[in-house]
Amino acid sequence: MICVSPRPRIGIIGTGAIGGFYGLMLARAGFDVHFLLRSEFAAVAEQGLRLNSVLHGELSLRTVQAYRSAADMPRCDWLLVGAKTTSNVDLVPTMVQAAADGAKVLLLQNGLAVEDALRPLLPDPLHLLGGLCFICAHRSAPGVIEHQALGAVNLAYHSGPAVDTQQRMRIVEEGAALFTAAGLDATAMPELQQARWQKLVWNVAFNGLSVLLNGATRALMASADSRALVESIMQEVVEAAAACGHRLPEGYAGKLLAATDRMPDYLPSMYHDFVQRRPLELQAIYAAPLAAAAQVNCALPRTLALYQALCFLDQRNQQG
Repeated sequence: MICVSPRPRIGIIGTGAIGGFYGLMLARAGFDVHFLLRSEFAAVAEQGLRLNSVLHGELSLRTVQAYRSAADMPRCDWLLVGAKTTSNVDLVPTMVQAAADGAKVLLLQNGLAVEDALRPLLPDPLHLLGGLCFICAHRSAPGVIEHQALGAVNLAYHSGPAVDTQQRMRIVEEGAALFTAAGLDATAMPELQQARWQKLVWNVAFNGLSVLLNGATRALMASADSRALVESIMQEVVEAAAACGHRLPEGYAGKLLAATDRMPDYLPSMYHDFVQRRPLELQAIYAAPLAAAAQVNCALPRTLALYQALCFLDQRNQQG
């Protein structure tokens, strides 16, 4: 059994739906959690964080250790980065300033190769991990998170001073134990890229199609045409993963479709980004896997067409 040290200091970089949910759950479990906020600082500092959860009920964190700047935060043993991948480069100085010596930086983000892009910008002594969040959640107001379903996290080691497999797994298991202590499912994964490809199967299909077709999961699943399109895109990603050396479980796309049928109606994060005119995470969720597949001569025509359409919509959205 992995034992979590009594009070590791945890920093939340990006207190949106993801950072807010996990940070609140960790704080309520007794961990020393510090939240970095920008536009919502005043609201959260005054009113705290509130979670309306189908699974956990109505929870609140009245007293929040909230900060406008990393310079004001204590240095943290773990940094949970819940910001979008489009912010990573700009957040590097913040991560470095908030990190204690030998800290573990856990990216709770979607997409492929996000750690590869960030690693050269971080100091060598920092451990870098990837975290895949299986959760239906969104922010409905400043400091207010709506949690519809799920909440599990898969963690894996990317790079840093831990050089042997045993040491890396010990760190990953320590991270998983944090979430488990907060009453959440967490799995220590031995291989990060495998885990990221698994998450991409759902994200590539539903994130983009929710924007392109202006529909939530139930509408996309209810139509025979859109459901077939979802399934074909999913299968493309499964085949690309295998071509890149990451064979996913048998019938994985079908299992995700069945799981989506059981989910409450859900609008993915890319839909909310598009509606609020934020940049879409096209590099991490589309460009990176397309590039990886191209390197092994694996064509993804539906995924490529979806990516190209999203690029057009995103550019027009940002100009408007």
